[in-house]
Amino acid sequence: MAGTAERGRSPERRRELLDAADRVIRREGPEASMAAIAAEAGITKPILYRHFGDKSGLYQALAERHTRVVINLLRPEFAKPRADLRVRARATINAYLDTISVNLNLYRFLFHRAGAEDSRTHTQMAAIVRSLGEELGAVFAEEGVADPVRAQVLGHAFVGMVQAIGDWWLENRDVDRATVVDGLADVITAALKV
Repeated sequence: MAGTAERGRSPERRRELLDAADRVIRREGPEASMAAIAAEAGITKPILYRHFGDKSGLYQALAERHTRVVINLLRPEFAKPRADLRVRARATINAYLDTISVNLNLYRFLFHRAGAEDSRTHTQMAAIVRSLGEELGAVFAEEGVADPVRAQVLGHAFVGMVQAIGDWWLENRDVDRATVVDGLADVITAALKV
């Protein structure tokens, strides 16, 4: 009996359950129910919660899974050494907008529903955004774009700005994406030249 419980909590099984959650959220949107996620996985809600501790644990596992993917896409773009700042800014912004627009339901589920419903998930998402700002600030400082304090201010400002504009753009898709990207890149490069 213990072997069954341990096997049920294996990393492979957790991955299968997260895959089921992804499918439901992509299909049904940010209002996807825990019952629908459990049904997709062929289990009951109590068994789903047993694998993650509770609903918050599931939210946090999904947040970790998907924010890691986004960070791994963005990191190479803004960390390209010696590349033109405007080119890097545009590439990073485009990579971010690509990711959130292709994964719209997951993005809304994590940043709007899960973050609003669960303080631990909100804290985790905020910490991830904050660490990305710190990382970008460190890149600016290493390249001598700004002194270390100003580099951190700019790193956090740019990450927050791009996230906020991305959120706005998702609600205003009639606005030309190139206009959004160019406007953000203009602001970023202008701030870095001061």
